Amino acid sequence: LLSYVSFLCRYFRWWYKKTRIEKKSAFIDLLCAVPLQQIYGCPLGGIGGGTITRGWRGEFCRWQLNPGIYHYETVIANQFTVCLRCKGQTIYQQVLSTERPSALQGWNWGFCGHYAFYHALYPRAWMVYELPGQNVVLTCRQVSPVIPHDYKDSSLPVGLFIWEVENGRDEDVEVSIMFSLQNGTGTKEDRNGGHWNEPFAFEKEGERVAGVLLHHCTCVNPFTFAISAREKAGTTVTHLTAFNPAGLGREVWQDLLQDGKLDSSPGKSSPTKKGEVTAAAVCTSCRVPAREHRTLELAMAWDMPCVHFGSREKLHSRRYTRFFGSGGDAAPALSHHALTHYEEWERKIEAWQKPILENSQLPSWYKSALFNELYFVTDGGTIWVELPPDCRAEDLQGPAGAGLSHLLPVLREYGRFAYLEGQEYRMYNTYDVHFYASFALVMLWPKLQTSLQYDIAVTVVNEDVQPRQYLMCGQTAQVKLKNVVPHDIGDPGDEPWQRVNAYLMHDTADWKDLNLKFVLQVYRDYYLTHDSLYLRDMWPVCQAVMESELKFDMDNDGLIENGGFADQTYDAWVVNGASAYCGGLWLAAVCMMCKMAEVLGDAEIQQKYKDILNKGKEAFERMLWNGKYYNYDSSGSDTSSSIMSDQCAGQWFLGACGLDQGEFEVFPKSHIVSALKTIFEKNVMSFAGGSMGAVNGMRPDGVPDTSSVQSDEVWIGVVYALAATMIQEGMVEEGFRTAEGCYRTVWERLGMAFQTPEAYREKKVYRSLAYMRPLSIWSMQLALE
Repeated sequence: LLSYVSFLCRYFRWWYKKTRIEKKSAFIDLLCAVPLQQIYGCPLGGIGGGTITRGWRGEFCRWQLNPGIYHYETVIANQFTVCLRCKGQTIYQQVLSTERPSALQGWNWGFCGHYAFYHALYPRAWMVYELPGQNVVLTCRQVSPVIPHDYKDSSLPVGLFIWEVENGRDEDVEVSIMFSLQNGTGTKEDRNGGHWNEPFAFEKEGERVAGVLLHHCTCVNPFTFAISAREKAGTTVTHLTAFNPAGLGREVWQDLLQDGKLDSSPGKSSPTKKGEVTAAAVCTSCRVPAREHRTLELAMAWDMPCVHFGSREKLHSRRYTRFFGSGGDAAPALSHHALTHYEEWERKIEAWQKPILENSQLPSWYKSALFNELYFVTDGGTIWVELPPDCRAEDLQGPAGAGLSHLLPVLREYGRFAYLEGQEYRMYNTYDVHFYASFALVMLWPKLQTSLQYDIAVTVVNEDVQPRQYLMCGQTAQVKLKNVVPHDIGDPGDEPWQRVNAYLMHDTADWKDLNLKFVLQVYRDYYLTHDSLYLRDMWPVCQAVMESELKFDMDNDGLIENGGFADQTYDAWVVNGASAYCGGLWLAAVCMMCKMAEVLGDAEIQQKYKDILNKGKEAFERMLWNGKYYNYDSSGSDTSSSIMSDQCAGQWFLGACGLDQGEFEVFPKSHIVSALKTIFEKNVMSFAGGSMGAVNGMRPDGVPDTSSVQSDEVWIGVVYALAATMIQEGMVEEGFRTAEGCYRTVWERLGMAFQTPEAYREKKVYRSLAYMRPLSIWSMQLALE
């Protein structure tokens, strides 16, 4: 209790200085958690160019344009409005929103939600509106360019709104869809003044799009929105350059009501004065014959080409500038490209998803979870940047000289990629968590995983000798040791890649899992991609981190020991001596060192690690196997016999790489199956009636382990990894039952769609919304394949 109180005092002093004196955000804010809002739907945008999330009621409500920084604001002016006209008369005009706001009261709000339906299958979503009394059905299909193995269009900051109009009437109807947008993201910056709008048209190869540009002129990271529509035969596109979204909005409403079009006056608007806000609208219209249907196509783009992180030391160019330039004038070309290529994007998305969706042996909830959890690849505060043109290999290698021969070519070709541990846990590429999430990257965008691994490899061989105090223990140590994998590559509020290890809770140089997770990912990546150049570059780094890890084998029995504190990804769950989690990861990494040495023809290293493996396997079984499962640790404490749901993590990676049988079998197959059956019986079925996944720790008598704040939590990403391990071992039904509990809890019972947390407890307590680890569900798909 005393040590916990001491930690709280240290944390509060640090938090007060950071947030109140320095006016910066905390890397983890324990005092100001983001409140749960059960409103979110599918985000807009590709990878690394910023995201805008729409709610399942159609609102624009979560914004991440500045890298890693979130604003949770619903901007009420951002709406779609429909106008129906028959025989030259407007018969129906309605904002497609259930809201009744205090602003824009001259508009017809309050669409009845009974007539609207929402579906999401990332990266697409569908909103269906049955217009009451009109016999007209509108379906808005939202599309973002998130396409596996695509490293161009997947980077684009765009979203499409494809409106299918079905006319069930016996007469023609003229249909207009108006898209209105405020200049800004709903923050106080919208009222700083100096923002302005202008109409645009962009024509290329016989295709023309038209709309409005909204220039948001901030001192740091200025950007331009574009709202536009595709002009084609039978379709008219009109616009309104500027209106006041804080007023009644009657002039906009009446303009549309009069003839189903907007006035389309030329010329740009005047810059806003301080305290003013501005908005714009674009309208696309067509005639729909009786009993037929037509399509109207709208797009939104945002161009923030060059970004500063919080320290403002370096200017970074986003990935998409490689194709569309960094001058801040790309929004028209982005809009045109999106509106003329979205059909090709959808064909690719459907070709990727169709085999899984049409597999009748896979449950429906799994299909939803598999694709919808991918939202975090784009909406995880994600940033994807280009290397500067004048960047040299020595600039990247660091003072120690990493010796990575393909570092520069890889980063030149594919850029640098980073995503947050969570929207509330502001650290990029948190490595102990990425270990789980990395399956999504290596299976779908393997070059981004390769790029990320090169960045980690560079940091391994370099050090940061600056001292700092760690909050959990109160001790001072240097930021980064040589030949140790970092916890993360930095805080978006600082300068990522340049200053690593934003995590201040523990000195992670003493963590037992980080080095091992690097080795495991290197071989897993090679196994799935067959990239031998990557393997050769990473091999010396693997040897260095394993040499560093060997110091944790205190008694030279071939098995590392934990240090009596929370020295791994479960950073509040103390572990002492040999442990199932870290010991299992260690043996799996040693096995993979043997395999990599064999592939690379390094007989000396292969023999070295074979000897360690033989000793370590015997020690692991002797110290931890109890006849049914592997004990939590060997300390002999009251909770050392707890059943840990993640005790087979090493086997999970071995199985994913085909190293779980024959000469490479590390853990006896019968022991793994027994352990998994015990976990299913105790951690899954004896917890919450088997309906909430697997609790992290369970006592042998069927009561959750409450020895730490994490032992009685369910970690969704760990559960998906556990389910994958079960599937690998032939326990397919149990694997699906285990994972289903998490999906039903998060996406249905708790209403946490598109914000899957790190953890929850049995009694509706959750922690860290919108978290990286649940991307591990893609390891289930790998196991099934």
